[in-house]
Amino acid sequence: MHWVRSRNGGGVPEDFLYIHEWFDGSKSILADMRHRALRHHAEGIFMAETVFGKTIMLSTGRVVPVRLIGEQHVLDDLGHIPSFADWARSIRPERWMVRRGRIGLRPANDGTEPPPHGPVTALAA
Repeated sequence: MHWVRSRNGGGVPEDFLYIHEWFDGSKSILADMRHRALRHHAEGIFMAETVFGKTIMLSTGRVVPVRLIGEQHVLDDLGHIPSFADWARSIRPERWMVRRGRIGLRPANDGTEPPPHGPVTALAA
């Protein structure tokens, strides 16, 4: 559906699809509306410019700003363009999100917290 709005400037679905798929690619991580927290915000739109360039050329030869495509995608999904901070304020802080000490000096996991991410190979300086 996103490409329908995008094509108002001409082109075919394939001209835009890869950008829309990038915005929604986080569905592979979390298959509900929370996936949008990763890229559906102002910073995600600027990130799309970094990934795809400032503009793309449509099959018609017309040049379209990637930012415009990203803004329309986010507007279609959310009705407005939030900041990442707007999303982050909705994240409930958990104990495991806070660094509690040096790497390798963590207390043993008694099963009440998620395991640390990745193997511990050295102590922090």
